[in-house]
Amino acid sequence: MTSYVTPGRKYYLRVDRGHVSVHACRRRNAGAAPLRERRTRAALVLFLSASVAAACAESPTGPVLDGTTGGAAENGSNPAPSGSSETRFVNPLSNARFYVDPHSNAQTQVNTWASTRPSDADEIRKIAAQPQAFWFNEWTGPVQSTVDARTTEIAGAGALPVFVAYNIPLRDCGSYSGGGAVSAEAYRSWIRGFADGLRGRRAVVLLEPDALAGIGCLSAARQTERLGLLREAVEILKRSGNVSVYLDAGHPAWVAAGTMANRLNAAGIATADGFALNISNYQTTASNIAYGTAISGLTGGKHFVIDTSRNGAGPAAGGEWCNPSGRRLGASPTTATGNALVDALLWVKRPGESDGTCNGGPPAGRWFVEWALDISSRTTGLLAYAG
Repeated sequence: MTSYVTPGRKYYLRVDRGHVSVHACRRRNAGAAPLRERRTRAALVLFLSASVAAACAESPTGPVLDGTTGGAAENGSNPAPSGSSETRFVNPLSNARFYVDPHSNAQTQVNTWASTRPSDADEIRKIAAQPQAFWFNEWTGPVQSTVDARTTEIAGAGALPVFVAYNIPLRDCGSYSGGGAVSAEAYRSWIRGFADGLRGRRAVVLLEPDALAGIGCLSAARQTERLGLLREAVEILKRSGNVSVYLDAGHPAWVAAGTMANRLNAAGIATADGFALNISNYQTTASNIAYGTAISGLTGGKHFVIDTSRNGAGPAAGGEWCNPSGRRLGASPTTATGNALVDALLWVKRPGESDGTCNGGPPAGRWFVEWALDISSRTTGLLAYAG
């Protein structure tokens, strides 16, 4: 159910198996709706019915109409059978089991401190025990063989790989994480190698953090090039046949939802499974859901995932994003999000890996043990990953 506000009246929308109805929220014992209100309600029905129809037409599978993520409908009925004319979005990550890396920097630190600093080792274990994404870029080696090996490792453990493709030309506008492919053609070759390394196996790919949110630093020609590269990357990855692709969409404190939706549409979101929010940032889950819901409404009902790895305390004062102090770990990864638009909460940025050479940190991506110990020791009540 979705609420809409018009001058002097609040309405709520109910969608039931493709039927759209609009109801006015009114005081108890209110009389019959006046003519003006009935006309407003009728106009809303027409507008919202057209919006739902457009979303169904734009998506290959159609929107979830019953508020579920692919299971039984809210009223207890079964999902539409195969061949039914009823279509809906389905969470492609539903019931997935994610992979806890036994060789992560955090686990290595736990092993190092186990006998000499056992209490600190226990704090770092809060990080090590959670599944986290694997990042690929120009410094991770030959992309096809590296992706192939990592996919084999994770799939062999019965888990779903969650990968980050992070090699767009002029990445991070030359800032702490600057770099990327040296040319557009080099990027095309790299992303084809990435897809080839998957070899048709199941995976999630989060595509190019900050590439859309930070596109404003580029010239008009470079912006056009980047949007084209992202469209091609989505198409290449989807052609591999078994990959869920989420285009990065920044976070709610960076770019307005309408602007981001326009960028996503230009970058091929229609072909992707959805978009990703809050990667490497600290915005609260609630604010990301509100932001993502607004974007979803402007991108044909696309779903999204949220990076909760470091957002347990929300953003730092003043919006400091580079190794800020006083943060806490966020909610454990899960696909049981309680929100039909949110496919998963994930740990994308690996807590303890530096944001850059700021606030005492080493270069971006390097293990920053003091910061890792600070964020983990401030975190209490973190649920163990259920698997």
